[in-house]
Amino acid sequence: MTQPSAVWSLSGFGDEVDPDPAIQAAVLLALGASHIEVRSAWGTNVSELEPADVERLKAILDDKGLKVSAVASPIGKVDVSLPVEHELGRLRQIISVAKALDTKYVRIFSFYRAEGQSQEDIRDAVIERMGALAAEAEANGIILLHENEKGIYGDTPERVLDIMEAVGSPALRVAWDNANFVRVGVKPYTQGYTLLRPYLEYFQVKDALATTGEVVPSGEGDGELDETIAALAADGYAGFASLEPHLAAAHELGGFSGPVAFGVAARAFAGLAAKNGVRLA
Repeated sequence: MTQPSAVWSLSGFGDEVDPDPAIQAAVLLALGASHIEVRSAWGTNVSELEPADVERLKAILDDKGLKVSAVASPIGKVDVSLPVEHELGRLRQIISVAKALDTKYVRIFSFYRAEGQSQEDIRDAVIERMGALAAEAEANGIILLHENEKGIYGDTPERVLDIMEAVGSPALRVAWDNANFVRVGVKPYTQGYTLLRPYLEYFQVKDALATTGEVVPSGEGDGELDETIAALAADGYAGFASLEPHLAAAHELGGFSGPVAFGVAARAFAGLAAKNGVRLA
């Protein structure tokens, strides 16, 4: 008997397409996406959007028939020496954005360290801050998605697991990024999948070359995307797959691809998904 195909909701970082949300939405819809991940709009990060701008953004997305999978915040992408309240204050503002955009997910990070400090040096401060952020999120019905980013405390599978176990909150889960693991010398599926699968809530689609760290379309790098997609499908994963191609350039708001490169990334991922019996919707 043939196993039924997995169905994942396709999303993507709109600001990798264009600063204008209307163009973001049009391109994502053309690529078959049902959702968008919001990091910035009109060149303004979500942490700085005014309520009127959020309302205007929601109206555009509603008009296009596009839902929001997550708010991609910059929370935790700061030095851990900043007081706990610094990021808590920003999180409260972003929670209001997430609620206005009708999503329960907010992407976050786990803090940078000062030059001369080791990851072990900042571990307790990181756990304290992540716990405070998770408590705030839980009180507001929001789920925080920790993205493994190069240079933050949670950049390896072992340290991501440490955060998840130490905080122990249902409001803190994993946003899995294959490319970012590659960029810190990790074989994502081989070394991280079994460790983190119990916490894996959200799949960010990116691949990279181990030799240079260059981000490339899905399946063209060393991110073990094929194995990861196959395993997620076999495990019954039924969440979001969010395209974050980073194929053109980085800028102050994050990565950028443009419509053409974004389309290349989307088609590459769609090919791998289809190969592994995953239907994108």
